[in-house]
Amino acid sequence: MQRMPRIFVSLCLGASLLAPLGMQARDHDHDKKERRYYDREHRDYHAWDAHEQGAYRHWLMEERHEREYRDYPRIERERQAEYWRWRHEHLDWH
Repeated sequence: MQRMPRIFVSLCLGASLLAPLGMQARDHDHDKKERRYYDREHRDYHAWDAHEQGAYRHWLMEERHEREYRDYPRIERERQAEYWRWRHEHLDWH
């Protein structure tokens, strides 16, 4: 009779130790979700990956001479359009 409660307690303890790992896996999968942005002028979508992030940083700091970094989704729509215009002119940007 004593054995059954020990097994139950062991299972509960094991589950509580594994639960955070399951949540990490779910969060990691969520981070893999690709972000895409629509370019209204060129009527196309652009995947936002590490390469696009580098091009955006280059445009923001070098081409626009911005002193402070701003996330792409937080800049005004007209500036977003300026970025995509520049990006279409520099498709071979490394």
